[in-house]
Order: sequence, then C-alpha cells, then structure tokens
Amino acid sequence: MQIDLNADLGEGCGSDEALLALISSANIACGWHAGDASTMLQTVQWALAKGVAIGAHPSYPDRENFGRTEMQRDPRDIYADVLYQIGALAAIVRAQGGRLAHVKAHGALYNQAARNRAQAQAIVDAVRDFDPRLTFFGLAGSVMIEVARQAGLTVKEEVFADRGYNPDGSLVRRGTPGALLDDDEAVLSQTLSMVRDHKVRAIDGQWIPIQADTVCLHGDGPHALAFAQRIRDRLREEGIAVRA
Repeated sequence: MQIDLNADLGEGCGSDEALLALISSANIACGWHAGDASTMLQTVQWALAKGVAIGAHPSYPDRENFGRTEMQRDPRDIYADVLYQIGALAAIVRAQGGRLAHVKAHGALYNQAARNRAQAQAIVDAVRDFDPRLTFFGLAGSVMIEVARQAGLTVKEEVFADRGYNPDGSLVRRGTPGALLDDDEAVLSQTLSMVRDHKVRAIDGQWIPIQADTVCLHGDGPHALAFAQRIRDRLREEGIAVRA
C-alpha cells in the first residue's frame, strides 16, 4: 500500500523547507492568496532538491483574506485566473529544470468548486487546456472530481488529515465547531482510517466511505511539522509507503 502526502506551501510559513523532507507533493501558492515570485522560486528550488512533485495552488484574487472568502465570480474569469496562475508557476518550474505535475485549487475556490459544477468546469478546463498531462487534485467524492474525470484528466481524490467531515463528505466549514482537529492522536487515527480502511467518521458520528489517493497536511498550522512527522512515522509503522 502507498499514499501521497501533500502540503500547501509558499504561503509565508517558516516550516516549508522542513516539511518538504516529509511530503511527496507540494502545492505552491501562486501569488494571489499568498506568496510572490520570489517565494515561488525558492519553494520550487527546495522541492526539486528534495525530489518532491510540484503542483500549482491557484486561488481567488484575495490576499486580504488568504483566499478563504467565497466569491461569485464568472466561470470565464475563473478560467483565466487559474490559467494565469498555473502559467506563472510552470514558467518558474521549467526554468529550474523541472516539470509541473499537478494542480490543486486553494481555499474558497476549492470548496465552492467541490459543489458547483460551473466553477469546477472552469478550473478543469484551465488545467486541461494548459497541459492535459497535469494531475488534478480535488476533494474526494466531490463534483470537481467527477468533472475532471469527464474531461479525461488524471485525478487524485484528496482527503484531509486535520479537517472535520460532514455526513455528505464535504468539509466542515472553517470557524465552526469540529472544523479542525488539533489533537495528534485524532489526526493520526483519522488519517489511517481514510488511507487503510477507506472510511472517515463524520461530525455526527457515522462512518462514511471515502477514497484517499492523496492526504493533505496543512502547512500553516502551529503544529504542522510535528503532525507531518508523526503521520509519516505512523504510516511507515503500518507498512504504507509515501510516494507522489
């Protein structure tokens, strides 16, 4: 058994370089919710040095709120937004001798596209039109996974080590009870149940089926590095390899 571990990087946290030693895929902020050309370049260089797969992490144009404010943006604008951000990061990756591997939307853009077909289609179209070889990361079981498959993209269904789940498989909204898990054992238990047993306990207590192709470890939390190390160690103990 094997699993991909991914983290959102280039967002101004101080643990990016250390996290890259523990993960297999990096989603690098493209400057619209966090980061800039310099942080993109530095994070790409670190990722290439450590052999970590590099992905673009596009968002709404919302630096003030870290890309976490929902917007009713025209799908044509979302298409252009995503294409622009992918292109910026891909240019840096190519100049450093690497190749962009995947795309994962950020924050509100990700969560809205998980339930809104038109927004999902705009993101998927941008990924496909830029490079149909790119892998599409999306919320497990969501609309955007369905749309990406229909477009012929390779998809990876993403689960979250430290986020709470609703009974329908969506993530508990940030700022509400149960949205974030901050206990090491709870994070480890949830990760293993999703990876090994393909199920997760929702906030109402029921177990729901879930497909885990890649696990997100949030890089902006106060215990991100410790969580990543413990998850990596536990997976090794369970005989689960970490690979992009």
